[in-house]
Amino acid sequence: MDKTRIISKWQALRIAGETFGFIDLMLLIMSLIWGINFAVVKAALAEMTPLSFNSIRVILASALTLLSLKLIEGDVGFIRGDWWRLLGLGLIGNTCYQLLFINGIDRTTAGNSALLLATIPIFVSLTGAALGVERVEKLAWVGVFFSFAGILMVIVGSGKELSLAKGTIEGDVLTLIGAAAWSLYTVLSRPLLSRYSALKLTALAMAAGTPFIVLFSIPQLLAQDWAAVSWQGWLGLFFSGSMAIALGYIIWNTGVSKIGSTRTAVYSNLSPVIAAIFAWLTLGEAITAFMVVGAAMIFLGIYLTRRSSQRNRT
Repeated sequence: MDKTRIISKWQALRIAGETFGFIDLMLLIMSLIWGINFAVVKAALAEMTPLSFNSIRVILASALTLLSLKLIEGDVGFIRGDWWRLLGLGLIGNTCYQLLFINGIDRTTAGNSALLLATIPIFVSLTGAALGVERVEKLAWVGVFFSFAGILMVIVGSGKELSLAKGTIEGDVLTLIGAAAWSLYTVLSRPLLSRYSALKLTALAMAAGTPFIVLFSIPQLLAQDWAAVSWQGWLGLFFSGSMAIALGYIIWNTGVSKIGSTRTAVYSNLSPVIAAIFAWLTLGEAITAFMVVGAAMIFLGIYLTRRSSQRNRT
């Protein structure tokens, strides 16, 4: 066997080993956190108004990411010419997305919100291709399709309500626009991630967007009866701010910088599967054959997008 073939085989093995590696494990953890967060947010919104809950958890997340940045990297500065890009990311991925997400989930069914948020990989792929940030191969598109179809099966199998009623249309529209906003944030983040670490970009963009969220939330913050919030509500707020937003955003941006937008986005469709398993463990809800098949289709979608990435690198 000649030296060229040995090197080629070694590169193939190295790529295969990296295909499911540390980043994939972190994205699985992110999906676990976000899956649990659905139930946490719904429970917290029974005690807090949407914007009062959201503004406090975003302030918490922003403070934690900035503190982490200072402790880990020791530098919170940025290139002067990037200030408007960072502000734009903050407005799109924090202000707009968070306001749309929290108001959307409050006004629609759990099934509708899960299905609509499952469009994120589709939006990411379309936006990335349109802006020329990332080329999406046919195999990746197939993976995205299987992932979305799997979500539909999980929702149907879990018995969650899918509704086209007038009572949910406002929440549906807000959630869908939120999915598009998050996708745009994801794609626009990638060029900046070549200059900044995932932690720094997350912290700076979050800090840029948080004041606007608070500004929009002032009326509900003043009207909120904070004394009536239980310790479970405060615990849910802390979990959602520190884990779902602070840690979740850092992992997401790390994934985008290391393995690309589409492959990262497909992992988000595991969240409803995690949510269903969490409901089974805590509430005794049934796991149906439809849900198992749907989960398998989502994992197949993740595998196909990984294979597409591997082929590109080869």
